[in-house]
Amino acid sequence: MTERSEKKLVKDYEREPVPQEKRKGWLTLSFVWMGAVIALSATVLGGTLGGGLSLGASILASFIGTFILAVLSALCGIVGAKTGLSTSLVSRFALGKYGSYAVSIVIAIALFGWFGVQVDLFGSSLHYILAEVFSIDVPPKALVILGGVLMTTTAVIGYKAIEKLSLLAVPLLGLLLVSSLIKVMGDTSFTEIRNAPLVGDPLTIGASVSLIIGSLAIGAIIGPDISRYARSTKDAVISSFVGFFGGFSVVLIIAAILAKATMKVDIVEIMLELGWGTAAMGILILAQWTTNDNNLYSSALGFSVIFSKLPKFVLTIMAGFIGTAMAIGGIYENFIPFLVFLSALIPPIGGIYVADYLVNPSKYSYRYIDRMKRVDVMSTIVWVAAAAVAFMTTPAPNGFGLFKLTGASGLDAFIIAFGLQLIVAKFLRDNPSQRNDQYRKVGS
Repeated sequence: MTERSEKKLVKDYEREPVPQEKRKGWLTLSFVWMGAVIALSATVLGGTLGGGLSLGASILASFIGTFILAVLSALCGIVGAKTGLSTSLVSRFALGKYGSYAVSIVIAIALFGWFGVQVDLFGSSLHYILAEVFSIDVPPKALVILGGVLMTTTAVIGYKAIEKLSLLAVPLLGLLLVSSLIKVMGDTSFTEIRNAPLVGDPLTIGASVSLIIGSLAIGAIIGPDISRYARSTKDAVISSFVGFFGGFSVVLIIAAILAKATMKVDIVEIMLELGWGTAAMGILILAQWTTNDNNLYSSALGFSVIFSKLPKFVLTIMAGFIGTAMAIGGIYENFIPFLVFLSALIPPIGGIYVADYLVNPSKYSYRYIDRMKRVDVMSTIVWVAAAAVAFMTTPAPNGFGLFKLTGASGLDAFIIAFGLQLIVAKFLRDNPSQRNDQYRKVGS
């Protein structure tokens, strides 16, 4: 492979706007979003809803939770589509140069931490399948390493590889879920499914909505990492709603129905009981792959802002190695509270840059990026305050559990940050119109 073709393969515009000729329409972006949000973990969450709620309540919670996620993703995606920049670069306009470095570190560490959690799930699921179906006992850690290598490979290439993998995985997963739904509905009446007893820990609609929002709040906030490839804000908004409100809700509802019909919560057990065999398991694992390479992809985008001299593919390999090592070391048992702590810091970032963009959109241009402050003190204070609210509304032991607002601490933090940043951007800074004139004059 020549140096030119290698550069073309991994070129991902991590430190500059995505050129307009490289942008995509809403349909392609929708597949990428669905690949990012629909995974083995999504079907597990749907099964949990079906096991702990009535069917009607499961459907209602799914629609409410995914609609809120779609709105959050659309708001953040608009900024990404307008600027063509990643989340870490977008945050520089609101938080300053060093503020964006802090954002990059938080996002990167949280995402390759979650990469470790997801690749651990990949390894344990594949181990279960090999043992149950083929009576082959492969050490789970070896399968974790295999998953880490595969997922890192596509993340190294970047958006192009993620797009291609999503175009393959999403239709296959859709076919599997619809076929499973048809099969169980042929054996069980709708009345039996609707009246099926709970098979898991009882849930409330509010708690379930919080679970749904919490499961993908980070993905919505870092929406610019995907929407920077959108041709227009319309494409960004439509794809967010198709991915979250359309794709994610359908997966949750179908998984809930399957749990009701089979009286099981574990989606792997359900698929094996339905007789789909290894092909179905392969599709579920492929869906997990499309989600987890997005985690690694965005973490590398964050690090590329800080380590500007290193190629993104090198940073991706490093992040993949660290995330896989975390999985081998048992991150799920030992580091979840730490990851929850980091996750509380991310939703306010979205609230800050969305509010700041709405008040002063003209400064969000790449040609002004080097003129931003080193640290925007007021926006940093907003970030700290909103994150503190997230910790206060997060139940113990991972948070303080002092009070409750929406029931989803990530959503609480976004809303608080959004409101405070509107005040800061509109009333506590220089006159925006004067700054806009200054930007235009310097940039002309």
